[in-house]
Amino acid sequence: MDTPALPKGATSGAAAVSLIGVPTDVGAGSLGARMGPEALRVAGLTQALTRLGLEVKDGGNLAGPANPWQSAVDGFRHLPEVVQWNRLLHDAVYAELAAGRLPIMLGGDHCLGIGSVSAVARHCRERGKRLRVLWFDAHADFNTAILTPSGNIHGMPVACLCGHGPRELIEIGGHVPALSPKDIRQIGIRSVDAGEKRLLHDMGIEVFDMRYIDEMGMRHTMELALALIDPNTHVHVSLDVDFLDSAIAPGVGTTVRGGPTYREAQLCMEMVADTGRLASLDIVELNPALDVRNQTAELAVDLIESLFGKSTLMRPTSTRR
Repeated sequence: MDTPALPKGATSGAAAVSLIGVPTDVGAGSLGARMGPEALRVAGLTQALTRLGLEVKDGGNLAGPANPWQSAVDGFRHLPEVVQWNRLLHDAVYAELAAGRLPIMLGGDHCLGIGSVSAVARHCRERGKRLRVLWFDAHADFNTAILTPSGNIHGMPVACLCGHGPRELIEIGGHVPALSPKDIRQIGIRSVDAGEKRLLHDMGIEVFDMRYIDEMGMRHTMELALALIDPNTHVHVSLDVDFLDSAIAPGVGTTVRGGPTYREAQLCMEMVADTGRLASLDIVELNPALDVRNQTAELAVDLIESLFGKSTLMRPTSTRR
């Protein structure tokens, strides 16, 4: 199905968006991310997107297995439950894309990136579109069963998408690997386990860590991350809210000091919006149990508004469109 026309003033790749709540923290090391979808709704996500001229369909929350809160088995915690949630999410995201709508996944922890991105990658393969995944995160998420210090699968989704993981996860979406390393850009990274460093290097993933951002600036970083995007490119944003500095976003279970400021994060989202190619989105790791008066959820909604074209002034449309 063709992508619907844009409403006046919107800069995303579709006029109709679908909210998919995924209330689970089975991949995380702390409880609470399961409440993230409701916190985003309370923060006014639907109303904010509607004000931007988008047609918003909130399909509610997916229903999956409970978190058994058990120790790792063979290097993975809660693998059967993680597999079930990601299969459910894959099918939900793929269905919305097939219907010509832009799926917004409301997590939940970042293990859900496996199901979401594998569905997007499948959609792009079937339609001959190029894929660019922008992974905004404090962590590289490239652990494996051998490398992981915890067994928490929210530290493994990028590795799984690149074909390094249990068969049940890497085969979601029907193609192994689901994602080519050249299709992903990681931004804001500042916490990488020792084994991950070598594997990231060997895989050739383009990583813009905080040192690079400090030295070169966020504008230059995003120009490189968005380079070569064209009208046939599907841009997927996977936004882990721990990407943000913990001083402004305390509501996450894995805070890491020294992240992007509010304005740096806004610039990232505004530059993605300028491409006009945003076509799917994840918001993950929001943990209301650790938040202060829902401020992290409200900040996330601010960033989502910018992704969909909210800006202070009218600006020229990118030549990439």
